[in-house]
Amino acid sequence: MDAQTRGVADALGLDYAMKPISPRGFFKLLAPWGPVAPSERFGQTGSVFAPSWPDVAIALGRSAVPYLKALRRRSPRTFTLMMLDTRAGLGVADLIWVPQHDRLRGSNVITTLTAPHSYSPTRIANLRAVMPDDIAALPAPRVAVILGGKNAVYDFRPEDDERFAGALRSLGASGASFMITPSRRTHARLLEVTDAATRPYPRILWDGSGANPYPDFLAHADAFVVTADSVNMTGEAAATGRPVLVHTPGGGSDKFGRFHEALRQHGATRPLPDRLDALPKWSYEPLYSADTIAREVERRWLATRERR
Repeated sequence: MDAQTRGVADALGLDYAMKPISPRGFFKLLAPWGPVAPSERFGQTGSVFAPSWPDVAIALGRSAVPYLKALRRRSPRTFTLMMLDTRAGLGVADLIWVPQHDRLRGSNVITTLTAPHSYSPTRIANLRAVMPDDIAALPAPRVAVILGGKNAVYDFRPEDDERFAGALRSLGASGASFMITPSRRTHARLLEVTDAATRPYPRILWDGSGANPYPDFLAHADAFVVTADSVNMTGEAAATGRPVLVHTPGGGSDKFGRFHEALRQHGATRPLPDRLDALPKWSYEPLYSADTIAREVERRWLATRERR
């Protein structure tokens, strides 16, 4: 959530403050239709949410809806962007963003193929200008392996993990090196088979300690292997213009299916084969959705000022 909201704010060039929310109990259950809990003292001096009110407010997800509604009542001049379909209707914000694979549409709805993030073309170019020594020591081609894990949609059966490990072994045998990063959702078995499959080959495997090398992995990978469970991680890899091989475990859903099919149609991704004799090469137009959303916010914000 932070990655998506920060991505749009960064693309707008705004001076912004993050306001994390954590509704509890009854008020959490009531979102998006209920109010903000009175104990949060919304709008009162000393509250996390107090004047002066912003020119632009960006919110994401159902739990944020009561807060955005409360802000709009107190500051009608604030331009509001709601991210994702919260089932709260089109009137919840001045502009609503949803990924293209969602079904919500309307006159104030904008869609993009990938989710917004902060990996702009400029940022990626700046990262590519300086290669860290440990990455430079890896032989090319360098493959970034970005691990997700089990969620409500993908179940990652043992045979899925073994199939994934077999593809990595074949890549290593073909001469590739690896830059591997797990996520918070990565289950132990997936990390174990990834570790075992890549151990014989040159690699960096981030263990969670120290600075996160993920930005440099994105910038310096010649290709990516990404698990299909994360829209964010797949979209960030697709911001590079470099090949993205997607491992699809058991499970899935129509929504995820639409997302991955759209990326394939764009030319950013291909399915990860069970075995590769060489790293495939192709190129495509990098995807950076945050700028598309930011320009629409800017256009509509200026239009509201002209009307006033």
